[in-house]
Amino acid sequence: MTFLDKVESPSDIRGFSIEDLRVLCAEIREYMIECCAKNPGHLGSSLGAVELIVGLHYVYDTPKDKLVFDVGHQAYAHKILTGRRDAFRLNRKREGISGFTKRSESIYDVFGAGHSSTSISAALGLAESAKLLGTGEKVVAVIGDGALSGGLAFEGLNNAGTSKTDLLVIINDNNISIDKNIGAIHEHLLRITTDPTYNKIKNHVWNRIGEGTFRKMLQKFIVNTKSSIVSSSGGALFESLGFRYFGPIDGNDIAQVVDTLSRLREIKGPRILHTITTKGKGYAPAEEQQTIWHAPGMFDPVTGKRIKPAGHAESRYQDVFGEVLLELARSDSRIVGITPAMATGCGMDLLAREMPERFFDVGIAEEHAVTFSAGLAAGGMKPFCNIYSSFSQRAYDQIIHDVALQQLPVVLCLDRSGLVGEDGATHHGNFDIAAYRSIPGTIISAPRNETELKNLMYTALKSETGPFIIRYPRGYGEGVDWRGSQFEEYAIGKSEELLQGKDVAVIAAGPSANRAYEAAQRYKEEHGICPAVYNIRFIKPADIALLEKAGADFQTIITVEDGALAGGLYGEVCEFFAGKPGRPEIKGIGIPDRFIEQGSQEEERRECGLDSEGIYRCIEEEMKKSCKKDQKVLESKN
Repeated sequence: MTFLDKVESPSDIRGFSIEDLRVLCAEIREYMIECCAKNPGHLGSSLGAVELIVGLHYVYDTPKDKLVFDVGHQAYAHKILTGRRDAFRLNRKREGISGFTKRSESIYDVFGAGHSSTSISAALGLAESAKLLGTGEKVVAVIGDGALSGGLAFEGLNNAGTSKTDLLVIINDNNISIDKNIGAIHEHLLRITTDPTYNKIKNHVWNRIGEGTFRKMLQKFIVNTKSSIVSSSGGALFESLGFRYFGPIDGNDIAQVVDTLSRLREIKGPRILHTITTKGKGYAPAEEQQTIWHAPGMFDPVTGKRIKPAGHAESRYQDVFGEVLLELARSDSRIVGITPAMATGCGMDLLAREMPERFFDVGIAEEHAVTFSAGLAAGGMKPFCNIYSSFSQRAYDQIIHDVALQQLPVVLCLDRSGLVGEDGATHHGNFDIAAYRSIPGTIISAPRNETELKNLMYTALKSETGPFIIRYPRGYGEGVDWRGSQFEEYAIGKSEELLQGKDVAVIAAGPSANRAYEAAQRYKEEHGICPAVYNIRFIKPADIALLEKAGADFQTIITVEDGALAGGLYGEVCEFFAGKPGRPEIKGIGIPDRFIEQGSQEEERRECGLDSEGIYRCIEEEMKKSCKKDQKVLESKN
């Protein structure tokens, strides 16, 4: 490539001409498509943000000046420009670089982000630090229009607007959700308001006028007049929060981006720059199907044909959820679906198409999603609120205060629970069991396959209290015929025996029960005996009868869970037996007390001992211990 091969850091591009930058942007897109075709990632947003990121690194003195990205989906060009061009081929891979910004990875990643709406608050903190320390560095927050729907973004805007801190917030609008108008009038207003002479005179006038009633009256008149001009572009909202609003501009025009940023860099105080970009820019398939190409998986870069991984079951858990929710909704008019901007990802797009009046996408607003669901339940509806497990952490207070405390029958379906794979530490659903197990009146369930997910949704529909949590993993199921099965209501708090055995009892939650069963069957084939295996099905309320039986009949209990050991199923079993005489030995297999980095789900499970081989080794060790104990008892009797 003409330019990209020569770029090792942003300083290498600052001598480029605008035409050189255009070529560079095209090369970055070509490289990004080439890499993501073989190594899947979040492609669409990053394709759309190339000119914006190149322009930022061209105008600002990074890494001294700070760029804060929201979520990180759009930051691939940033990674490629900041010394990670070759490493980008291992983006999201085990031992590779993260798919999101990460402080430990690069000095250019000044603030890590995997969840949305954090950039403005973080950037404000960095800007205030720069002011207090007198470093003179500039700070820019880059946030997408989708992330702007998150409550934290508005909290940050509210605080930043009144702080008078030197901060630029760029709203990267790739869905045209704020404004559709880009034209000569907007560009003319932009040039006037960013002109250095205009701003110098403006500041001089304000300083000469000084504080007082006249200045306040004049400011109010100007704000009202300007708001009437920019209100059609969404600027009035930001002006009312204390920001100066600029834009919109074409964020895919590198010349306009560089010119605008160069002007805005010299203006003080809180500013908003509104840029319009095209998601998937420069790659026709991604531009035409923006939702699919947000994270398309593997594909042929020439034809754009997506490649389905081989060797998987037919259905993903999200497919099961979507089809079952629609089937239940057809038979019960009280059912409604709520999602915080994850309709396609969780499978709720099926309900949205057939029953749009009973589908609610609330934007990236998990707290609102839960309390809104609570209100629906209080009004007599049966809400199924689907939130990715990792994102549900943001709604912890609402789950307690608005649902559990009032015992409202809200069904919380926590998709992507457990280890999620390449998204890594920011997206693992490790903490839901430990977080919600202590909440009174909460039901926590974990299906071991597609049929159990179907039946747990049916069971949750019949429940009259809440929250009723159903946690299930990312990806494909076990391949069972769930569509052909009839609905079955499960007894809440009751487990299922999968395999009879002696000496050791394996109590497993969710799909981990399948791997535990495989490991136990293998041990039986090799040794003629095996441990007992139980599918716990309900983590809360605990199956007391099972725990009492396990304590009486077995020397050792092994718990297996795709969640944090600390406070999870392992903690529950240990708590049950604490202080009891003659308690069995308890061994836990789960996610240890550390953050697990990105990799495939198989690699992550192997690291935690949650694959079939890891469970087998634990069973083998504990069965050998039990045999030795049995031998000693026999010898003592003789």
